[in-house]
Amino acid sequence: MKHGRQAFTLIELMVVVIIIAALAGMVLPRLMPASDAAKRRIARHDIANIELAVKLYRLHMNRYPTSEEGLAVLLAPPAKSKDWTEPFIDRLPIDPWGHPYRYRHPGTRGNEPFDVWSVGPDGRDGSEDDVVSRHEE
Repeated sequence: MKHGRQAFTLIELMVVVIIIAALAGMVLPRLMPASDAAKRRIARHDIANIELAVKLYRLHMNRYPTSEEGLAVLLAPPAKSKDWTEPFIDRLPIDPWGHPYRYRHPGTRGNEPFDVWSVGPDGRDGSEDDVVSRHEE
């Protein structure tokens, strides 16, 4: 009877692991900036959806939410509201870095009378990595 090889040797396994590690070392640094750009695009899309919900709120309620009410008013009616029919957004998204989106009325930047933004990856408001809507750039 002829005996064939039944398994890989330790050297063969180590060579495969080294090749995979080398490939990962070359590819991952190129993918990381794309991941950051993708997160910024996701945040901008979320901001656009929130802005649309705020505008719908304005159409139905004849006013913008106040800064004190915040974005939560898009989900539940404000106190003593007679014009409320249903939520203006399904849920309030969290930005790709795990922070809630911010809202301010009256706005201080851009063309809208309100501001919606993400504090970005550093989690600090007012820093250079904040994400704003396209029309505010």
